[in-house]
Amino acid sequence: MLDTLSSGSAAAHSRLAASWQRSARAHGLDPARPEGGQSVEARELRHRREALGAFLGVAAPRLDSLFGLIGHSGCGVLLTDAEGVVLEQRCSDGDAEVFKRWGLWAGADWSEAAEGTNGIGTCLAENRQVTIHRDQHFLARNIGMSCMDAPIYGPDGALIAALDVSSARADQTESFNCLIAAIVAQTAHQIEAAAFRAAFEGRRIVVADGGTGGNGPAALLAVDDDDIVVGATRAARRSFGLAISGGFNPLPANDLLNGDAGAGGFERAERAAVTRALARAGGNVSKAARALGIGRATLYRRMARLGIAPDGGRLSRN
Repeated sequence: MLDTLSSGSAAAHSRLAASWQRSARAHGLDPARPEGGQSVEARELRHRREALGAFLGVAAPRLDSLFGLIGHSGCGVLLTDAEGVVLEQRCSDGDAEVFKRWGLWAGADWSEAAEGTNGIGTCLAENRQVTIHRDQHFLARNIGMSCMDAPIYGPDGALIAALDVSSARADQTESFNCLIAAIVAQTAHQIEAAAFRAAFEGRRIVVADGGTGGNGPAALLAVDDDDIVVGATRAARRSFGLAISGGFNPLPANDLLNGDAGAGGFERAERAAVTRALARAGGNVSKAARALGIGRATLYRRMARLGIAPDGGRLSRN
């Protein structure tokens, strides 16, 4: 541990030390414990997979793509549930026995409580992306591995899984780990966005500005036919100052995106409806009136009151 803490940032040292302390004090683990890891029975594994069936279906092609990128380097891909139990794994046939021997296989429990400091368990315990390289692992029997992990959040913003790439190659460097870690994070974000879109199939998905420059998790909003936001990814919730996870209280899209709630809401809604109708009608007032179910003269009066031109723009009041 002292050798491990001799490199890297002070923040990384502190976080790693905290994980080691949890492993020893909270979980009562012995670093020298020689026996193999824990795993769940086949029946429980099946139940865990069934509980996340839709999510696993969305994640599967992304796991395949990730393995296609890194599998040739002797790495394996694992996806766990929020408790650290491996639900899916990808590895080459030639590496299968090695990964089974290391416990990097479906059904294995890689929570911190079971394995101490490790990529999967520490990622889930600290709710953040981590890389645990070789002797940074708490248990001595795991120090031959390098693990790069990223959390995945469900459509309700809650932690749902961890995505892991592990390697037991002795020549794997920390620099190479950094490259893989970036790919892992990108894939985790892709899975999260795909799961959100699948959960709100049939709704319009609006990409909000999450302030990540396209490199972070997608800030997505699900909007129904009445322009009501009915769902938001964790990144979108954070961006708009909403509850980070859990139940979502529907909000008018205009209020959320423009911060324009309060007095005048009915006028804004009426303006939006008229403007949309005119845009769909190409500025044809008669056609727009029919779409709105009102008379042409009535629409002209409303347009005048709201200051809307036939092209949907604002009329000059000078």
